[in-house]
Amino acid sequence: MPILLKAGREKSLLRRHPWVFSGAIQQVEEEPAPGGIVDLLSLNREFLARAAYSPASQIRARIWTFDPAEEVNADFFRKRIRTALAARDTRHLTRDTDSIRLIHAESDGIPGLVVDRYGDVLVMQSLTAGTEFWKETLADLLLEETGLKVIYERSDADVRELEGLPQIVGVLRGELSSPVFSITEHGLKFNVNLQSGHKTGFYLDQRKNRQRVRELAQGRDVLDCFCYTGGFTVNAWAGGAKSVTSVDASGEALALARENVSLNGMQAEGQEWVEGDVFQVLRKFRDARRSFDLIVLDPPKFAPTAAQAEKASRGYKDINRLAFKLLRPGGILVTFSCSGGIDAGLFQKIVASAALDAGVDASIVEYLAQGADHPVALEFPEGAYLKGLVCLKRA
Repeated sequence: MPILLKAGREKSLLRRHPWVFSGAIQQVEEEPAPGGIVDLLSLNREFLARAAYSPASQIRARIWTFDPAEEVNADFFRKRIRTALAARDTRHLTRDTDSIRLIHAESDGIPGLVVDRYGDVLVMQSLTAGTEFWKETLADLLLEETGLKVIYERSDADVRELEGLPQIVGVLRGELSSPVFSITEHGLKFNVNLQSGHKTGFYLDQRKNRQRVRELAQGRDVLDCFCYTGGFTVNAWAGGAKSVTSVDASGEALALARENVSLNGMQAEGQEWVEGDVFQVLRKFRDARRSFDLIVLDPPKFAPTAAQAEKASRGYKDINRLAFKLLRPGGILVTFSCSGGIDAGLFQKIVASAALDAGVDASIVEYLAQGADHPVALEFPEGAYLKGLVCLKRA
């Protein structure tokens, strides 16, 4: 079914960007089904791309292919899945872990599809009308191409509401005795909960950054903020931390973090668990004149879109300002933003402003990002959502 774009609105497609917003559409000829295939045409009816139609979303179409001769069918998705799997295999990304992202949506050519592997279980997220339309086909192909037997569905991200889709959580293929089990990463073990854990159960995108904190932690008093289930906490102990204070608002997450510390045979001596709002806890620590050698800030997404960037900027500035005040001279701040509405340049400005307000001098000594199993297509810079800075507080 053809969709005509307004004059001049084809420029993003000519740059191979995979999204078309509702405001770019001039005319929809026959109303396609949600997730159905449409051909995007210029106003003079020249073919631009073949896409999935999302009538409820402001992102009205997501591109499957720019090739007019390429049909979107099971073979099309099989090729895309094989390409994504091969890209991970050739770089040996499973060398130090049994859990990895296999399909990263737009950056792997399948907008709206996220697939993570946890041991022998695939966790699948269908985030858009297009992937929902093809979900059963995609599930079958994933099992065929990986040789696995179980798919757990975590289609419960907020973005599904924007697509007019209900939230779905549960086993999609095969049988799973329990949604909670152990995975391995760089010689460490972590219990993950596929049913209720954040994202698909674990923050796989932080794998190499957890290892970096492990390398920095030796002999240091560490503060792990928004610690969730203890990924950075466990790695800090593995790196020889002197003490670790872990803060999170969720008691359930802290309980799993405790399990993960015990799972790796680490001593509880020197470990402090604090349940509470991180902003308030940091202020209490400041007022109590507490200090640390290494602070990790890994907050949840404050700004999903650019529209929330201003409010989110205040939140990021506040926690980084407090962290700088709690950091000892010569200490290290490892700070992250996973907000799509905050780009790398803005995040650096926010952290710089936080240091200025805290009255400290600091230097960026490293830039961090998401792991190699979370690629960023050059034509889709929005895929670079995870930004990290390693800052040294100068004496």
